[in-house]
Amino acid sequence: MVTRGADATVEVDGRQIRLTNLDKVLYPETGTTKAEVIAYYTQVSTAMTPLLRGRPVTRKRWPNGVEQSSFFEKNLPAGAPDWIPRVTLHHQGTRSGRGERDLDYPLVSDTATLVWLAQGGALELHAPQWRIDPSSEDPLPPDRLVIDLDPGPPAGLDACCEVALAARAMLAAHGLELHPVTSGSKGMQLYARLPPSNERGREVLAKAGSVAEYARALAQALERALPELVVSQMSRALRPGRVFIDWSQNNPAKTTIVPWSLRGLAAPTAAVPVPWSDVEHGGLRQHTLGEALDLVAARAGLLADLGAST
Repeated sequence: MVTRGADATVEVDGRQIRLTNLDKVLYPETGTTKAEVIAYYTQVSTAMTPLLRGRPVTRKRWPNGVEQSSFFEKNLPAGAPDWIPRVTLHHQGTRSGRGERDLDYPLVSDTATLVWLAQGGALELHAPQWRIDPSSEDPLPPDRLVIDLDPGPPAGLDACCEVALAARAMLAAHGLELHPVTSGSKGMQLYARLPPSNERGREVLAKAGSVAEYARALAQALERALPELVVSQMSRALRPGRVFIDWSQNNPAKTTIVPWSLRGLAAPTAAVPVPWSDVEHGGLRQHTLGEALDLVAARAGLLADLGAST
């Protein structure tokens, strides 16, 4: 779909998209160009778009490559094609001094939208754990739980695997099936579709009051079970050599890197689903862009439960 050269106009999903500076190097360490990034998102689209559908997407953009400055973008910029689906969400004032405002977020449901975002240097895509009600455009209750495992050096992915196995056993009793994803950065995420499949799980979640509080209780339980390995408190001083469970990623205002998204690091890595057998055996590592492409056909089905309509 993407040709070599500086510029091209391509047709994707019946949409004409103008691509510019295709030979611009976005990852100098590996020489990876914008054309290769766009080709990546084109090839993972079938696996990725079900996980994005109905979720307002925040982008982290590096228009001039990962060695230059980046910025988070929520609002669709002026000039965005009118064929991109969007939803307007109201934001209260923030501590940074911004007042109340309405922002238009893109809703990514097709390859054309992914390509258009990648054309703008959006290397990372982040989304919340809830979807938009298509009839009212209001946020629905969370339809998935995320357990974010952030290892503090010298702890790494092997430590995350040990915590992931303990979390899987705990949540199974509540009717929640976890799906592991290496983050493309340091750690990994564990996702579960909501609501729980059994009555006990629904009771425990209701008693917690919110998904975020349920996740915090889980993090605290794992800290009690593995005190030398797990930390549930936000203090960075406690994290070296342990795995921090960032339960706050379940706050409705927070977003998490979307599976199959690239990362804006020195080399292009991606958040890749992994089978539990790999977690059990240990020795996990983060995957490069090329490795993610090699794995997408075999692993697309691992997160099918999370992408299914509720």
